[in-house]
Amino acid sequence: MVKFCIIGCGRIAQRHAEQIHQLGKLVAVCDVVEERAKKLAEKYGADHYTSVDGMLCAVGSVAGGAGARQADVVAVCSPNGLHAVHSIMALNKGFHVLCEKPMALTTEDCRNMIDAAEKAGRQLFIVKQNRFNPPVAAVKKLIDDGRLGRLYSLELSCFWNRDADYYAGSWKGTKDMDGGTLFTQFSHFIDLLYWIAGDIQEAQGYTGNFAHRDIQIEDTGVISLVFCNGAIGTINYTVNSHGKNMEGSLTLFGEKGTIKIGGQYLNELEYQDIEGYRIDDLPPGNPANNYGFYQGSMSNHDKVYAHVVAAVSGQPAQGGANASGFEGFKTVEIINKIYSSVRKL
Repeated sequence: MVKFCIIGCGRIAQRHAEQIHQLGKLVAVCDVVEERAKKLAEKYGADHYTSVDGMLCAVGSVAGGAGARQADVVAVCSPNGLHAVHSIMALNKGFHVLCEKPMALTTEDCRNMIDAAEKAGRQLFIVKQNRFNPPVAAVKKLIDDGRLGRLYSLELSCFWNRDADYYAGSWKGTKDMDGGTLFTQFSHFIDLLYWIAGDIQEAQGYTGNFAHRDIQIEDTGVISLVFCNGAIGTINYTVNSHGKNMEGSLTLFGEKGTIKIGGQYLNELEYQDIEGYRIDDLPPGNPANNYGFYQGSMSNHDKVYAHVVAAVSGQPAQGGANASGFEGFKTVEIINKIYSSVRKL
């Protein structure tokens, strides 16, 4: 049985704990807010801590030897700006690490995480669950099989709602811990751009804050892209959709077809016109992560955890849609390239 710890006991940690309970054992959790850590720990019969170092030392370290270890994998669910420091602490103690998105806020931090994993001989996993959405997986195969031919252009639309209450009294919306809307809300979408269309060569555009004057980041952006394969694209994103999430979509225009993945979070195949081919009988996807007044991405953490458990147990690698540390790095690199190139209004 693979044993896990969790750093950070906020909303997404609940999803991690559910999957750990299904596939392994949760032995300890940590959060600076003790009541939050205690509540999650009691639900799953785990120990709780308010110090990351205290938890890591308690559940085992390299110095303690494999026989003394009480946990194998640390799931990092802390604020974005702490992902790197918490991942590196765990790797240096000899744990495998599963890090939530975004991998970090800077490419330097990503490289340091990858280096720490290599030096420790541990595995570093990055959560990219939207790759498992049935229409996304189908379009990825379509591209890999060459059925769209040369990719001409693409349009990514991310129209969600995050109201003032979402940011109030939180690390969300801060420059140091949040990093920006492309990191916290839409890094999964940027990952899919890279996974499906490849790396970007150039970015231009505008970002602005129109409805959230109390936060330090943008709430809207309009970006144009040039990809390394010659395709061009756009990203239109906002968290100002009135009242609720509206759309999360990706449309591809290729030499041999046009296809659109839509819905609120890339969960529906909305349009296809492909030369000599049609996608039929897609399996139903998992429901979205439900956070009360809004929904997040499709809940595919079960597939992420199945891969982690297999990998650390020495079972055959599942590969495929699972993201490596390098791919997590590429998402951060692209987001930083966008932010460094755009004009802030």
